[in-house]
Parts: sequence; structure tokens; C-alpha cells
Amino acid sequence: MNYQQVLDEIWQEVASLPPEGEVASYIPELAKVNPNAFGAHLCDVSGGHYAIGESEKKFSIQSISKVFSLTLAISLAGDPIWKRVGVEPSGDPFNSMIQLEFEQGIPRNPLINAGALVICDYLIGQLKDPKADYLRFIQKIAGDDTISYNYSVAASEKQWGHRNAAMANLMKAFGNIHHDIEKVLDLYFHICAIEMSCRQLAKTFLLYTFHGKVPHTGEQLLTLSQAKRLNAIMQTCGFYDEAGEFSFRVGLPGKSGVGGGIAAIHPGEYSVAVWSPRLNPKGNSFLGMKVLELLTTKTGRSIF
Repeated sequence: MNYQQVLDEIWQEVASLPPEGEVASYIPELAKVNPNAFGAHLCDVSGGHYAIGESEKKFSIQSISKVFSLTLAISLAGDPIWKRVGVEPSGDPFNSMIQLEFEQGIPRNPLINAGALVICDYLIGQLKDPKADYLRFIQKIAGDDTISYNYSVAASEKQWGHRNAAMANLMKAFGNIHHDIEKVLDLYFHICAIEMSCRQLAKTFLLYTFHGKVPHTGEQLLTLSQAKRLNAIMQTCGFYDEAGEFSFRVGLPGKSGVGGGIAAIHPGEYSVAVWSPRLNPKGNSFLGMKVLELLTTKTGRSIF
């Protein structure tokens, strides 16, 4: 497959589309990003790299990072983590609190905000220095020690993180947050503030393309069963209340973030990351979804 030719064709098609969507202005630091920025990068299993646009420019990956924190938690805990968080699509916005009340503080899945907060709570109990250890974990699976937090974004998230604080307090009342709420929120805000380029993100997501194996070291970080389940969660829960639409249009496991990034994989074939900050009403990159739809259409291949 000539992936560079496919990406070049996609870039020509989307370049003529009128701008649609808005940046995530409710996080002030994200509102400063150029809304017309765009980049994409694809890594295939043979080691090929293919790119268009600003694929080397770093951006805030936001909720995409929840896949990495879940990966770390699974690698440490295995199945017991599922006693505290479910695996079902939410059908509600990523920051909804309605289900938490009805379901007694058990988040519907680990890729919505409430679920990611529970994962952070678990990691605080397992790691000596959670923020530093988490960052080292990402650097390890990425093979890149230049990846870091954007501390301005983390501070902005904290300043406007009232709803996340409310979720954490509600789950604390139900007994599903075990540690100090401020520590949990601080880790969560930093996790969301990881900065990566499309190239770095696509390379890191090769872990899931290779069924839980870190390709540049050969380490089997997740068992085959754990990797299968994590990919399934991305497929069904990775796009908030638009997960069904993404499966319908694109047909790949993946995860989006309100920074405008989307990372997706074709198991055993490639990983791909797209960045375009303009979001649709569901909080997913408008152009990113279009690019990935064109990718699976033009290649004629998805997991289905």
C-alpha cells in the first residue's frame, strides 16, 4: 500500500473544505491554538513513516492520554481494575455526571472523564511519584524522552476544572475515589496536558497495533488478552457519545481529544494520528474524522 500517495490525495481533498467547528475555548490555553492547524502521520508495521501537514508540531493530546493511563493501570493491576470502572459506551457527553449518580459512582468506561479520574486514583496508590512515573512510562513506549507536560495547559485545566472536581467528589462519596481529591485531580490535569506531535503519537500507538508489544524494544507490555480488550474499549468508547458514528464512518479503534487530536490503529498494519483543532459539537476533530474516513475508504480496509 502506498500510504504516502493516499495521504497526499486526502490532503488535496480536505484542503478545499470550508472551515467547520470551533476550538475548545472552555480551556483557555487551548483557545490560543491556531484553529486552522493540521497535520497527520502514519506508521506502518514495516517501519515506514508517512506524513502530511504539520506532523511534527506538538499539541495537547488531552483525552488521548487516557489510553496510556489505562494501559499503565492494566499492566499493573490486570482484571481487578474492572471492579471500579465499567467497559460500556456512555451514550452521554464525556463530562456528564448523570450516570455517576444512577450507577453509584462507578464510571461507565475508563475513557470518559469520570473513568479516567478513577484510573488516576488507582495509579496514585501504585506509583511512588505518579506524575514523573507516568511521564517516564509514555516516554518508554514512545521511545522518546523529549515528550513532556505542558504546564500552562495543566494550570489552565485546574483553574477551570470545576466539573471534574465535582465528579471526583461524587465518586469519593460513593467510595470509588480512595486518595486525596486534590492529588487525583492534579494527576488527571497533567495527564491531559501531555504534548506530542502526530509523529510521536502515531509511533506510541504502535503498541496497540502490535497487540501490546513495544515494537522498538520487543517488550510484551500487555498480554494478548489485555491488548484485545483495550483495543475493544477504544472501538466502543474512544469518541465519547460519537463512538458509533466513528465506527460507522471509519471502522478503526481509536481515541480523540479536545485538543483536536485523534489516534487510531489498524491492528497488525498501522497506527495513525491526525491533528486539527476545530471540534464538532461532540468534542471530536471535525477534519480529523473526515481524514480517517477517507483513509479507510481509499485503502479499502478497516477492521470490518
